[in-house]
Amino acid sequence: MAFRTSSGRFLAGLALTGFMLAVAGCQSGDNGILDLGFGKKKDPTAPPPPQDPKVMASQLRAYCPRVTVRDGTAFFNTYVNEVKKPKPKLKKTGDAEADAAAQADADAAAATPPDDSARIIYQASISDVTRDCANADGQLTMKIAVAGKIVPGPKFTPGTITMPIRTAVMHGTDVLYSQIHQYQVQVTDPSVATQFVFTDNNVVVPAPSAQDYQAYAGYDETTPKATTDKPKKKTHRKKAAATN
Repeated sequence: MAFRTSSGRFLAGLALTGFMLAVAGCQSGDNGILDLGFGKKKDPTAPPPPQDPKVMASQLRAYCPRVTVRDGTAFFNTYVNEVKKPKPKLKKTGDAEADAAAQADADAAAATPPDDSARIIYQASISDVTRDCANADGQLTMKIAVAGKIVPGPKFTPGTITMPIRTAVMHGTDVLYSQIHQYQVQVTDPSVATQFVFTDNNVVVPAPSAQDYQAYAGYDETTPKATTDKPKKKTHRKKAAATN
């Protein structure tokens, strides 16, 4: 009888322990700490968890890369060419130390840059940029517009001025499009600034697979100047007749 009583108490305790574990499982299953399979059933109508955002095809078709003006390309100045004066010849006094000091002062004065503000023909600046895009047939066609003004300088004379404006589209470090335009503007009044708007309508690049293109616009002073040297004529020398 004692054995049965002990067994009954043992079974009762085991049942109580199982009940407590089940309750703990139900309570812990909600917060993910302990899940023994006694938690709430998943709602089949509940929406799936959010996934990583992906760019839809409709968003890519509406995507138009932003246009940026890089540092140092928003201004463009032109100057008159002045004839450089030869360095004056210093008379030697015979004192090597004094002559060296005088030569150093002369070299420092020659190396000092002159005041360029008095030599400015005009100063052009970009005040705004914008763009328009169309996506079709696997290509992205852009129109990049540049607005700015031209301020005459002390050496300005009325006439036609030329500004080198570059437009470009890049994908990371890859250059998809780059073109420089020698844009001409007629300026007649030296007392006021002249407004201008330039538009590049021929920007065509492959359609992007993500919104990661970057467009640029600005002045480019690194354009090689057209050479004025005439090609040299080739001279043909007559071969001397062979003598026996």
